[in-house]
Amino acid sequence: MITDPIADMLTRIRNAHLALHKEVNVPRSKMKESLAAILKQEGYVDDVAVDEGGIKITLKYLKGKAAITGLRRISKPGRRVFVRHGDIPRVQNGLGICILSTSSGVLEGCTAREKKVGGELLCEIW
Repeated sequence: MITDPIADMLTRIRNAHLALHKEVNVPRSKMKESLAAILKQEGYVDDVAVDEGGIKITLKYLKGKAAITGLRRISKPGRRVFVRHGDIPRVQNGLGICILSTSSGVLEGCTAREKKVGGELLCEIW
């Protein structure tokens, strides 16, 4: 049984990049679908396909190097991290993104800052 499905998804993506796989399969949930959609929207992955069995994420490589150089889970089941809209961090001086779970849904950090909503800081990606 997986106690932290978001960390499991990030670890699968990290391991697939290290092994230079073209795609990775992740068990399906609404939260993971939202995370994958944000990754596609921000240009970190090529494609996201959702079916009844899971989520198929096609990874993106630029000149043989992974588009994602780092992933970090911030809020964990043992220690939840919540931030206000003014305290949303800038990842790698704006070169990366952070993803939040807010009352308006799962949002990227800049979008949450514009909408002036805070929430649980899920992860950072750069």
